[in-house]
Amino acid sequence: MAAPEGPLVIGVDSSTQSTKVLVVDTATGAVVARGQAPHVVTAEHDSDPEQWWSALVEAVEQCGPVARQAAAISVAGQQHGLVALGAEGRPVRNALLWNDTRSAPQRDRLIEELGGPGVWAERTGSVPAPSFTVTKWAWLRENEPEAAAATRAVRLPHDYLTGRLTGQGVTGGTTDRGDASGSGWWSSDTESYDEAILSHVGLDPALLPRVVASGEAAGTVASGLPLPEGILVAGGTGDNMAGALGLGLGPGRPVLSLGTSGTVYTVSERRATDASGIVAGFADARDDWLPLACTLNCTQAVDRFAALLGLDREAVEPGGSAVVLPFLDGERTPDLPYASGLVHGLRHGTTRGQLLQAAYDGAVFALLRALDLVLDDTADTSEPILLIGGGARGTAWRETVRRLSGRPVKVPVADELVALGAAAQAAGLLIGRDPAAVARDWETTAGSSHGAVERDDDALARLDATLHDADALLRQR
Repeated sequence: MAAPEGPLVIGVDSSTQSTKVLVVDTATGAVVARGQAPHVVTAEHDSDPEQWWSALVEAVEQCGPVARQAAAISVAGQQHGLVALGAEGRPVRNALLWNDTRSAPQRDRLIEELGGPGVWAERTGSVPAPSFTVTKWAWLRENEPEAAAATRAVRLPHDYLTGRLTGQGVTGGTTDRGDASGSGWWSSDTESYDEAILSHVGLDPALLPRVVASGEAAGTVASGLPLPEGILVAGGTGDNMAGALGLGLGPGRPVLSLGTSGTVYTVSERRATDASGIVAGFADARDDWLPLACTLNCTQAVDRFAALLGLDREAVEPGGSAVVLPFLDGERTPDLPYASGLVHGLRHGTTRGQLLQAAYDGAVFALLRALDLVLDDTADTSEPILLIGGGARGTAWRETVRRLSGRPVKVPVADELVALGAAAQAAGLLIGRDPAAVARDWETTAGSSHGAVERDDDALARLDATLHDADALLRQR
């Protein structure tokens, strides 16, 4: 390995399924070491936060001695998860993850009780989905009151790991504006916690972490870790915000991320307030905004269809009239938390490959419907969609996006963009630069370009009509 040209930093991506760690040269963006360790997620979509910490330590150790040369570290984590800590700083129960929709009844009540969708959008930037942390806290208080009463600190996943790195207890935690904006109790209007919402759900603001400013350190690494003691710990952020940093994203450039969840987002200089609930008006990890739409059912849902059909995930075939709405775990976009998967339009001539292609179409359709709402009127609609996430490597995913969007697509070569964005945040803190500018210097969007093709309006019309006609069925509990 060639000697690094600049100081080394560590970027951490603590996702639903695993923790990934990159050791990165700040001067070039070159990844000099990497590690990865898995998480266990229950059938109820919860997870033990202590195993995230064990996975982080294991992944750092896999990087070898080079990790001990790092000068700064930052953690990006899955958004929305509720980590409730007791007096000793240990979880009082497993964390409720973003894709756990059992708080849908509490979400419905909260929206109604606090003035309706428009009020929520104006105050917090978003109409809360059942994935949002505020709905999970309401569920916990209602269904597990002993656990709620024992809680002495409430954290998001990245907050919890940052606190473990710095050795901060339940009274000294930090978060950032990006991840906080997905909680449902942080106001994008005032850029502070909304005490009226917190009072309504019975959460003491003292249990929440301090929101650090962009470019501000959360602390330094505590002793006893496989890292240099005393190195800087950046504020960290949510995974989508870190992905935007990893791309060095500027205003108006669309991103479509294909992973366990699917997301479309862009950076904007305008605060979003979409009362329809399709677009979440998140803050980014800097001083701008990150309007975003998210689906719960993406690569895993399509892989499940492939497994049921006995096909390789790339074994798609064109043609046919089948429509698949792959809402296997309920859905967030469109807002159908009680939905299950739906197959419509089967004929004698329908092949397994056509049915698999219909599953891809259904997953991508939900994301593309939201894209026009994510992008404001200043965006250039001919700009290529940046396609990232695990699905971006798949031909069937890429071609489905091209066919249903009618737009050019670019697939960056850089992988692990969330961890890379966390590394850019750590580098920015270390050298005193804008982390997005650091990532642009690293040329993280370099990759393969794929031109626009004619949009498949027939497939879009079938999907739109099926979604409309099946609305009552999809809303049944």
